[in-house]
Amino acid sequence: MAQRLHLVFGGELVSPGKNVFKDVSKIHVVGIYPDYASAHSAWKAEAQRTVDDAHTRYFIAHLHRLRDEEAPAGATEELGV
Repeated sequence: MAQRLHLVFGGELVSPGKNVFKDVSKIHVVGIYPDYASAHSAWKAEAQRTVDDAHTRYFIAHLHRLRDEEAPAGATEELGV
C-alpha cells in the first residue's frame, strides 16, 4: 500500500483573492505528514496563528496524488534526472 503523504505550506499572498505568493523564497514549509488528519491539524494551527493577516494563507498539498507508482515513468525519470 502506498503512503498517502501530505505537505502543509503557506505564506504571504499578493492579494487575498488570489493564490499567488508574494515571494516564493519565503514560503513557510510546515512539514510533510503521513495522513490527512495530521496535515489538517498542522494546517489548522498555522491558519489560526495567522488569522489576523488576510494576506497569509496555508495549504495542504496531497503529495500522494502527484505520483502514481503504477504509471509509466516520465521522460525525466528515465534520464535519471
